[in-house]
Amino acid sequence: MNKRFVGVLLFAFVVASGASLLLYRLLINRPATTKAAAPVTTKVVLAARNLEVGTVLKEEDIKLSDWPGAIPAGAVLKMQDVVGRGVTTTIYAKEPLIESRLAPKGAGGGLASMIPPGMRAVAIRVNDVVGVAGFVVPGMRVDVLISGNKPGGDGSLGQITKTLLQNIEVLSAGQDFKKDAEGKPVVVQVVNLLVTPEQAEQLSLASNMTTIQLILRNPLDRDLSKTAGTAVRQLFDGTKLKASSDEQPPAPRRVERVMPIPVPRVMPAEKEKPFVMEIISGTRKSEATFNNPGGSGK
Repeated sequence: MNKRFVGVLLFAFVVASGASLLLYRLLINRPATTKAAAPVTTKVVLAARNLEVGTVLKEEDIKLSDWPGAIPAGAVLKMQDVVGRGVTTTIYAKEPLIESRLAPKGAGGGLASMIPPGMRAVAIRVNDVVGVAGFVVPGMRVDVLISGNKPGGDGSLGQITKTLLQNIEVLSAGQDFKKDAEGKPVVVQVVNLLVTPEQAEQLSLASNMTTIQLILRNPLDRDLSKTAGTAVRQLFDGTKLKASSDEQPPAPRRVERVMPIPVPRVMPAEKEKPFVMEIISGTRKSEATFNNPGGSGK
């Protein structure tokens, strides 16, 4: 073998070994890389189990746990802020407790805690027909129909059925105020409707003086229909009742009194007196009348 070739090969081996040794030492002495920053966590109150609507929270129902990332809006951070408050919507295990899903402090639990401020819950007695065969369950939307004789109306029309209220939320059905996600029919005797105080007065009077019927509607359909109602006579003759006008009667027109302009009074001209001449002829006496354009009559 050529000595020159062997020398070049040995030199290349030495250089490669030295470069490898140098690279090894550089890698060993390289400073350790910075560890990834740990995610920021915040202590948030979570549900320890599934919490149904109306549940009054106790300490064993909740727990304080780390929540990574951004805190949900309205999340409760202290356990003492929720103990004793009622649940208004279903909360699942390990889900953060939100203020809007809990009843106000002191409101307790049950049905009363689910009534928003300014609203009322009115109980309506129902049967299989009125309750739409049991499909009127919490969370549904209904219209309220009333049937009866209109006071002071035309008696020949018979009973009249008219829509009293529309798009009313069902708060509870019977003693069960939990919202049924599957919409299963439940036969109950009483339905609680969520209404305003004015609507509560109307329902109270209607339940005593008329017959009530609930009409199930799509919860996403919020449009209000304008109907005139239907009378018994219209079922046979095909006519329709006239819808009552919602317009206010026109205000009485204000008539301003205009004082008449005084007109000068023209006095009629004095009628001229005719000239009378008395004629005596013997024993005869007569008179002759002549016009007197001259003026005085004398």
